[in-house]
Amino acid sequence: MNADSQSSVPALDRVNQWVRTSTMLKIIVVGILVLVLLVPTSMVQSLITEREQTRTDAVKEVSDKWGNAQIIAGPVLSVPFTVIEKDEKGRTTTRTDYAHALPDDLQITGSIQPEQRNRGIYSVMLYNTRLTVRATLKRPLAERLGIDERALQWDKAIISLGVTDMKGIKDTIRMQVNGKSLVVEPGIPTNDVLRSGVSALLPADATDIRFTCDLNLNGSTELSFQPFGKQTTVALTSPWATPSFSGAYLPDERDVKADGFRASWKVLQYNRNFAQQGVGPFMDAVTANGQPQLATDNTAFGVKLLLPVDEYQKTTRSAKYAIMFILITFSAFFFVEILNRQRIHPIQYLLVGFAICLFYVLLLAISEHLTFNLAYLICSVVVLALISFYVRYVFQNARLTGLFTAVLALLYGFFYSLLQLEDYSLLLGSVGLLLILGTIMYLTRNVNWYKAYEG
Repeated sequence: MNADSQSSVPALDRVNQWVRTSTMLKIIVVGILVLVLLVPTSMVQSLITEREQTRTDAVKEVSDKWGNAQIIAGPVLSVPFTVIEKDEKGRTTTRTDYAHALPDDLQITGSIQPEQRNRGIYSVMLYNTRLTVRATLKRPLAERLGIDERALQWDKAIISLGVTDMKGIKDTIRMQVNGKSLVVEPGIPTNDVLRSGVSALLPADATDIRFTCDLNLNGSTELSFQPFGKQTTVALTSPWATPSFSGAYLPDERDVKADGFRASWKVLQYNRNFAQQGVGPFMDAVTANGQPQLATDNTAFGVKLLLPVDEYQKTTRSAKYAIMFILITFSAFFFVEILNRQRIHPIQYLLVGFAICLFYVLLLAISEHLTFNLAYLICSVVVLALISFYVRYVFQNARLTGLFTAVLALLYGFFYSLLQLEDYSLLLGSVGLLLILGTIMYLTRNVNWYKAYEG
């Protein structure tokens, strides 16, 4: 062997020795492995989103056939009148507009009977509601609206009630005005105020109108109401124990118990931004992009019938902590190397990282069939057993294996606590990370990082 070859061997040995013992290089490698594991963690989150969308599609399929979320609006008194206009050339054109009046007093009472159905493995929250609508209305004042009284066609006046999804109507809708039954027809001749619903011709001699209507209606997830009265009161009861009161107004009184809930609302005309009477689409409000929308679009209020547990929401929140879990686990591996003078190969880091990612896939799959809490417990035990079995052969030390398993168990418990304590998750997470950092700093306070791998 020549002199150049002999001199290159020690140099190569020194490079190999540096690679094996360089603390900075190992930190870089561990950092790269964490970045590599971002790929499977993002794939897990995409899988959760995909399964949630599948659930949403299943719910929509059932709801479309039963009845979607319902919004009840009205009643509205609408009177047609003729408008005669002349153009610049003196040609006369006529069109029909409507004058509208909303109720003075609107009272809605009823009950909601929930019905939970399944589409495959997915639960769909449906309901049937029986409502009684009572209202008092007065004829629109032609003078106030700038209309010639003689132009109003009282023989064609209609009274209408808004129902967003007509598929949900179960029985014949019965309307009465001043004790007289009306012939109710589907659809509304004008969409100035209501987009869909039912209507009936009003008796021509009706002045002060006392309106009553009974509704038997199917819907899903949510039931809402529009505050069309000068004073709108709504009172609901249901045996469902997990309601969420939604929309623009919270109930004035509510009583939620294990056997159901009672809730009542009172909304005044001063609480919303549209008048009691008007001409044409008088509730239109122009949005920023110039597109008109009804001013009532943001005033509905009511109740949602929530399922007790949304496993996808909790699994999504759990998966957001995956990269932090991997980082803490890899840090524990790294400090075992430093403190125990034992080298762990990057492939062994990677296999443990994949096991952690598999936890979230198992959690998603099992929580679709069991409760989230039970699924979390099962997955934690399974993945802990898998990792503990593996690191027993990596560490070749029963005490270190037990300590490492205890650390992982504490981590799973810690992140489970973060999921349960939504309001205090930031505080608990910050304190937990501070304790972890303090522990690491204490355990490594005497480590010479320049000679960490040297005996």
